[in-house]
Amino acid sequence: MSEEKSLNFIEEIVEADLREGKYDKIITRFPPEPNGFLHIGHASSICLNFGLTEKFKGYTNLRFDDTNPVTEETMYVDAIKKDIAWLGFRWENEHFASDYFDTLYAYAVKLIEKGLAYVDDLSAEELAKQKGTPTEPGVNSPFRDRSVAENLDLFERMKAGEFADGSHTLRAKIDMAHVNMIMRDPILYRIKHAKHHRTGDKWCVYPMYDFAHGQSDAIEHVTHSVCTLEFVPHRDLYNWLIEKLEIYPSKQYEFARRNVNFTVTSKRKLLQLVNEKFVSGWDDPRMPTISGLRRRGFTPSSIRNFCERIGIAKRDNLIEYSLLEFFIREDLNKTSWRRMAVLDPIKMVITNYPEGKEELLRGENNPEVEGHDGEREIPFSRELWIEREDFMENPPKKFFRLGPGLMSRLKHAYIVRCDDFVKDAEGNVIEIHCTYFPESKSGEDTSGLKVKGTMHWVSVKHAKTAEVRLYDRLFTVEEPDREEGDFKDYINPESLVVIKKAYIEPDLANAQKQLAEHPDRRYQFIRKGYFCVDKDSTDEHLVFNRTATLKDTWAKLVG
Repeated sequence: MSEEKSLNFIEEIVEADLREGKYDKIITRFPPEPNGFLHIGHASSICLNFGLTEKFKGYTNLRFDDTNPVTEETMYVDAIKKDIAWLGFRWENEHFASDYFDTLYAYAVKLIEKGLAYVDDLSAEELAKQKGTPTEPGVNSPFRDRSVAENLDLFERMKAGEFADGSHTLRAKIDMAHVNMIMRDPILYRIKHAKHHRTGDKWCVYPMYDFAHGQSDAIEHVTHSVCTLEFVPHRDLYNWLIEKLEIYPSKQYEFARRNVNFTVTSKRKLLQLVNEKFVSGWDDPRMPTISGLRRRGFTPSSIRNFCERIGIAKRDNLIEYSLLEFFIREDLNKTSWRRMAVLDPIKMVITNYPEGKEELLRGENNPEVEGHDGEREIPFSRELWIEREDFMENPPKKFFRLGPGLMSRLKHAYIVRCDDFVKDAEGNVIEIHCTYFPESKSGEDTSGLKVKGTMHWVSVKHAKTAEVRLYDRLFTVEEPDREEGDFKDYINPESLVVIKKAYIEPDLANAQKQLAEHPDRRYQFIRKGYFCVDKDSTDEHLVFNRTATLKDTWAKLVG
C-alpha cells in the first residue's frame, strides 16, 4: 500500500475547518486581474485553489478583478479562461468585480453613514507625506472630520463625474497611528474617467483592490481566500471591512510565491518585453506565460506536476527552471513519437549501396509504450543526410561516430564505415563516403560487428524540409530583475536560434494532419530534443519548436 501524501498547511486548515463543522462545503476563488496573460506563478495559485475544492467538498469561482479600466481588456479575459481550461480545471461560476459595482458603492455609502469613511481632497503626493513611517505615526487629513452629510454629498458628486481624476478619494477612517501602515486611513475609491471593458462609461469612480476583493469574497461566500505573502499586511483591512460592513466573514490565508529562475513574472515587465519587441508576443515560447509554455510544447500535466512538486510554503523561494523542464521531459518521454530530423546537414554517400535501390525500414513510434504505440515506414537509399557533428576529420580516441576508418550504426538501418570524404575549395567537408554491411540490418544483424555509436539520418531523395526554432532560457542570469541596471540587459542573445532548412523524415510532413487528429501530439527528434508543431506552420511550410533538450544543458553552466 502506497503512503498517503501529506497535506500542505492550507489543506490542514481546510481539513480542520471541515472536521469542526465550520463549513458545509469549501468555496475558493481564483481572482486574476485581466491586464495581462497568466504565467507560471499563476499556475501555482490555480492548482492550489482548484486543487483544494477537488480534494475537499466544494467548488472554485473564477472572478476577474476588473477595477482598473485603464489597463484591462477583454482580450486578457478570453486568454485567462483559455489557460485555466487548458490546465484542466473547471470553475463553478464566472464573476467579475464589476458585477458588484452597485453593491460595492452601497457598501461605501454604508461606511460613510457609520462615520467610518470620508472624502479627502489631498493629492497623491500630499497623502504620501502625511502617511508617516513604520516608526512614526501619520497625520490626520484636514478633511477627516467632514460631516456624514457632506461626505455623502461629495461621494455622490464623485460618482456623477463632477470632479477630475485625482482630485478626491474616499478613505476609510481607521487610525493614522496604526502599527500597520495599510490601516492608516486607506483609500477605498478613486476617480478614473476611463471606459471600462464591461460597464463602459457608467462609472467614473472605481473601488481599490483592497475594498473590492474582500467584499467580493463575502458576496460569493468564499470560505478560504488564498493569496500570496505580500497580502499579509492587507489582512487587517480585509477583516476590518468585513466586520464593519457586517457581511459574510470570508477568511484570508497566505502562501509564499514560487519564483522561477532565469525569467521574470512581473506583468509590467512582461508587457515591456512584448511592447518593445524583445519577444513576438505574450505567447512567445520563451515567455513564462501559460500560453507561451503551451506554444512551446509543454503539457497541462507537466505544469500541474511541477506545481504539485514545488508545493505550498510560508516562505518565498526561487525554483529551478530545470525542475519545470524535468517534468516536461518525463511526460514527453512517455508520450512523444520518435522521429528523425537533421538540423545541420552533411551528405553521406554509401558507395557500395546499389544506385537507384530503395528500402522501406520500420521504426517504432515510442519504445517507452508497450507495443511501441505503432510503427511508421522510413525510406532508405544510397545518399543520406547526417548531422555535421557526427563526423570528424581527426576524431579523438573515444569518438563513437564517424571519421576515417570509424564505424557507427544508422538508427533502424545498417552499420556503416567511413572510408573517405570530400572538401570544398574553402576546406570544408561537404560529403563523406561510407561502406555499409548488408548483414548488419537492425533487428536482423548477423554481421558480428560491434559498434558503440548510433546516428540518426534522413534519406536525401525522400527528405522533406522544415523550419526549426531552438528555444532556450530568455535570460542569462538567475534573477534578472534583481541585477543592476535594466533587466532587459540580461536577455540571452541565443534564446532563439532559427534553422530555416532542416531535413525531416517524410512521415513528419504529416505533422499538421496528425496534430489535427491528436491535439496533444509531440515529437522527440532522436538525439535532438522534444519538439512540437508551431502555430505558424502551413501545409507548405512546417515550423517546429523545441520544447526541451533531452538533457539539462544548463546544470554544468550554472552549477
